[in-house]
Amino acid sequence: MRKNWYILFTKPKCEIKVASLLTKRKIENFCPLNCKQIKKFKKKKLIYEPLFSSYVFVKVEEGSIFLLEKFESVTSPIYWKGKPALIKDGEIEAIREFIKYHKNIKLEMIEVNINSETRNNETSFYSTNGKILVIKNSTLKVNLPSLGFMMIAEMGDTEQLGIKERSEEKKTQNHLFSHS
Repeated sequence: MRKNWYILFTKPKCEIKVASLLTKRKIENFCPLNCKQIKKFKKKKLIYEPLFSSYVFVKVEEGSIFLLEKFESVTSPIYWKGKPALIKDGEIEAIREFIKYHKNIKLEMIEVNINSETRNNETSFYSTNGKILVIKNSTLKVNLPSLGFMMIAEMGDTEQLGIKERSEEKKTQNHLFSHS
């Protein structure tokens, strides 16, 4: 059988513990951590906390998802229309890329749409099914329709996203054509 991504609902503040247990049992899982910068006594400190509270993503066969309910601190799988909610591989990859390049990510709830087909955006660094909705005033929003969330982050260094490199390539190409 084919393995798919599902969501396990955990007890509060137990996401990392559940992910660790799954890893020990050699079950593929993903618990995205959001890096936040906080100020404490005039010092800046980085902390890591789960991006999706009480969620751990797990890649298993559909029949195996029910066995994971017996793990310590796991409440149940998340269901959608009576079946365990299936998460697209592209959305998991979009989350991985997004947390790799951004800090202080915020989540906004949107309407869940399991059948949403998002197209690849040629200018998007997130070339998976996660779709960049808006880049406005240095704010980046990526839609995750099967999860029912939108990730929002302030763009810091645009060079990380490859945007600066692309714009410099265009300038170089324009410069070459104007002098030909």
